[in-house]
Amino acid sequence: MGALMASNPGLRAREQPSERERLTPAGRRAVFAAVLGTIIEWYDYALYGAATGLVIAPLFFSESVSSSASMMAFATFAVGFVARPLGGVIVGHIGDRYGRRPAMMLTIVLMGIATVGVGLLPTSAAIGAAAPLLLIVLRLLQGFGAGAELAGAMTLVAEFAPPKRRGFYTSLVLSTPPAGIALATFAFFAVSSLGTEVLLGWAWRIPFLVSAVLFVLALYIRNRLEETPEYSRAIEKAARERSKTRLPLREVLARDWRQVLIGFFSITGHNAMNYILAVYALSLMTSPLVGLAKADALLAVTLGSLVSVGLTPVAGMLSDRFGAPKVLLFGSVMGAMLAYPIFALLSAGSFAAAFAAIALGYGLVIPATSGAQGAFLTNLFPPQRRLSGIGVARETNGAIIAGLSPLVAAALVNAADGETYLAAGYLLACCLASALAVLVSMRLPSNN
Repeated sequence: MGALMASNPGLRAREQPSERERLTPAGRRAVFAAVLGTIIEWYDYALYGAATGLVIAPLFFSESVSSSASMMAFATFAVGFVARPLGGVIVGHIGDRYGRRPAMMLTIVLMGIATVGVGLLPTSAAIGAAAPLLLIVLRLLQGFGAGAELAGAMTLVAEFAPPKRRGFYTSLVLSTPPAGIALATFAFFAVSSLGTEVLLGWAWRIPFLVSAVLFVLALYIRNRLEETPEYSRAIEKAARERSKTRLPLREVLARDWRQVLIGFFSITGHNAMNYILAVYALSLMTSPLVGLAKADALLAVTLGSLVSVGLTPVAGMLSDRFGAPKVLLFGSVMGAMLAYPIFALLSAGSFAAAFAAIALGYGLVIPATSGAQGAFLTNLFPPQRRLSGIGVARETNGAIIAGLSPLVAAALVNAADGETYLAAGYLLACCLASALAVLVSMRLPSNN
């Protein structure tokens, strides 16, 4: 049999997986570091989202009327996204110019400092107007650190992954934000069981301070990363040709502006759905108009978001089989179809309806848009400009869509006297914009 295989290369190739289809040991370490690090970073970032709907208004805007305090709390949530494009540009430049590893180290350090800082911050009752100002500073720092985190993690994994498995391996990274959201929401669910007085007194700080331990763990893991082979080859080739890109952002905007626009709009529906469900839904469900208990709302978001963790890799495998654009298109269309039913369920005032709403979004829409997103975005840009390109597209969208969606939804519900039809229409429009962008991308010869 051995002689037969030796004399028949075609049979040997069929019997043994190609080396190009295997993940190397360095690649496995990169996947583990990216997955665990992204869970931790999204735990950090989602903590503020959970806190926004529950404790930020009374702790930092206590002198305002209830509705105004809530709007200002959501505004501070949006502030974090203002810094994300800048973080995406600067950290993306570091990643494209000096390597993926230093960029990934920088993001984890900035996020850790900002999140622990929020947990240590005095409230307005202690230091007055300085409290919300310091909160905004920490949110800007947190947003800057998050600016290239997920883009860097998916780029790192994509460049280690075999080309035919890029969708699956990047989907492992993109399945982790819901896990981070679930952990953050569960952390607030746990401390909220101590009672409102204890929660607002000191218990709200615990989830933020726990982040210090997670930060040290992620820092240790990412310190062991190696540079990606695809990036190394691209830089070596550029060095031989004396054409190394000194300012990747300028090259991206000059040569890849169509891809940037497509990348921006392709994730609009994903970001709107994700942040409305993870952030605004808590405020809506616990509002006097709906009347769901805080513990029930937190549990619904925790359990509902976990649905996406297991289904996102499935969507990643489907993107390898059928193409990332088709899977992303499916998710965007499903988001448009479910926009009104999801808001109707969130407004029903029961735990079962709330869980169903979150599970629909995180079970049908987010897995498809997350599972295909990594392969879709990385395939848009060449390696030497990839992290900058993805960072600009994702984080500009993050500043405009992800950061503002909870605030926009709250404003639209207020404008409609508590009705949700305008907010649902906004979500519908975002999902349709993504579907259109994906359809346009299918005309690009470089997109597969």
